[in-house]
Amino acid sequence: MEVEVSFVSIIFTFLLFVFLVLKLGKISKTREKTLNLPPSPWKLPIFGNLHQFIGSMPHHGLRDLSKKYGPLMHLTLGEISAIVVSSPEVAKEVMQTHDATFASRGHNVAIKIMSYDCTNIAFAPYGEYWLQLRKICTQAFFNKKRVQSFRSIREEETTKLISWIDLKSGSVINLTEKIYALTRDVNSRAAFGKKCKEQELVTSCIKKATILAAGLNIAYLFPSIGLLQWSSGIRPQLESLHRMADKILDSVISEHKEKARLQIGKSSEEDDDEDLVDVLLKVQEHGDHDDEFHLTTQNIKAVIIDVFSAGGDSSATTIEWAMVELIKKS
Repeated sequence: MEVEVSFVSIIFTFLLFVFLVLKLGKISKTREKTLNLPPSPWKLPIFGNLHQFIGSMPHHGLRDLSKKYGPLMHLTLGEISAIVVSSPEVAKEVMQTHDATFASRGHNVAIKIMSYDCTNIAFAPYGEYWLQLRKICTQAFFNKKRVQSFRSIREEETTKLISWIDLKSGSVINLTEKIYALTRDVNSRAAFGKKCKEQELVTSCIKKATILAAGLNIAYLFPSIGLLQWSSGIRPQLESLHRMADKILDSVISEHKEKARLQIGKSSEEDDDEDLVDVLLKVQEHGDHDDEFHLTTQNIKAVIIDVFSAGGDSSATTIEWAMVELIKKS
């Protein structure tokens, strides 16, 4: 009797599962028609197009699918709905013509944790906060005059690198690693007034978090199932890295607050002596013209993370590409 009951339960559970899968698939198709999405390969219920990347590298799979479905196609990866652009013409439409519509970037749990809930410039949603933060950083720090004032820093750090390479003449060196270190040192001195004592540790935390963020993890594909973030181990790893970086950023901010406190009552220094953290702390203290905009300490930390990550990598990659081309033509 118990065997029969167990068998009936299994059959019932299986039929219920099939019903839910079919129902979800029907809802998904109805939603896609309503949204008028681009062409799409056939999908499996729940998993979407994930099966079409089995046995091939992701970029190869995307290339093959774009040949069949065109330069603009829709893919469903678990719960993630994605539009894939694979031609310069369509990319121009997305990134120039309709820039404001696509300005907000997608994010996952890794990005949310490391960017203080997406309050940095890179991942903050397009809107008043992002516009005000970008304006502050551009006008007060990234303007032409300030960039030119950092010339001596760039020249000094570059000279050190050239001298180091000269000493290693005849030896094998990892030039990529040294170029990335160069851009980190320049950015650190420009943004914080000096090299951060523990900048290598912060950079290491960001690198590890970037690898976790870029990897294909089931927790990213089904973000509504929070349990997957813990069972896969992704959230504990990210929170550990975040705590390490946060502690160092607290120290950076405390040093700048103490420096500002000691300068009270003394003759004010030129604005050119202010670094990025000084500017952001001043905005936090005195507020902005827009009453709706307010910077918290967490927001300032998020911007510092931008300097350590995006600010250095793009410059280092450009230098590396340029040097490769020079070597090819030498």
